[in-house]
Amino acid sequence: MPFYESVFIARQDISAAQVDSLADSFANIIAERGGQVKKKEYWGLKNLAYRIKKNRKGHYTLFNIDAPASAVQEMERNMRLNEDVLRYLTVRVEELEEGPSAMLQSRHRDREGGGRSRDRDDRPRRDRGAPAAGKLAEEEAGEDE
Repeated sequence: MPFYESVFIARQDISAAQVDSLADSFANIIAERGGQVKKKEYWGLKNLAYRIKKNRKGHYTLFNIDAPASAVQEMERNMRLNEDVLRYLTVRVEELEEGPSAMLQSRHRDREGGGRSRDRDDRPRRDRGAPAAGKLAEEEAGEDE
């Protein structure tokens, strides 16, 4: 069977438990049609790039699906009909990702403090009292003469 990745955004004013039950209902549609949801990830309540139906935030959920195309079409049909779903996107992929998605990895890294710091420690620093590299090279060239 083909593999799919599907992400849907639910309204901001429903609870995380309601989003989970919504995701379970979509997963049941897939299961009833002979497929299976290999991975389900709740990414949390995130800001939207622009307002959608007067919502500034949305609950994001990812599915990794191994199912026939008819099952995915039925799930998408139900997503269109459900008023709690703002947007959805399903993409066919060659293989499913193992482990956590990039969104969960970045959230985990942010919690541990392993992400990039705000003061940009990776940028080379120049001591205010030291001359610039070009001036230093000119001074050394002048001493050799």
